Amino acid sequence: MEHEVDFIENYPAYQPKKGEEYMSPEMLEHFKNKLIAWKEQLISEASNTVNHLQTDSEVPADPSDRASQEEEFALELRTRDRERKLISKIDKSLRAIENGEYGYCKMSGEEIGLGRMEARPTADLTVEMKRKQEIREKQGIA
Repeated sequence: MEHEVDFIENYPAYQPKKGEEYMSPEMLEHFKNKLIAWKEQLISEASNTVNHLQTDSEVPADPSDRASQEEEFALELRTRDRERKLISKIDKSLRAIENGEYGYCKMSGEEIGLGRMEARPTADLTVEMKRKQEIREKQGIA
């Protein structure tokens, strides 16, 4: 997802202190702030889309211009729908921070790892468990 990559790459990564415990209070605070900032960015973009759709909703007379406008609006709405689902994942991650489950695999209970959490702060599976899940889904087992 383009917005996800931009946001993640531009948000400063957590630098653990020597000997710092995984998902220490400071680390959790970092991820909480990162997730909240990301959510606020997505909400702001959604608001901009609504404004854009309202202000540019005049239908052009030319059929090809009208088709282009409809395709642009449809693309924006699909993007916002994906972002709405992402906001739901962000909320789920924020709840996991509150209940002490953040950063740990929901299938194995193992640490997901700081690198993966920085790259994908909504991750709830280790790379290995995610790979196994995807294989099962392809086989129709999930």
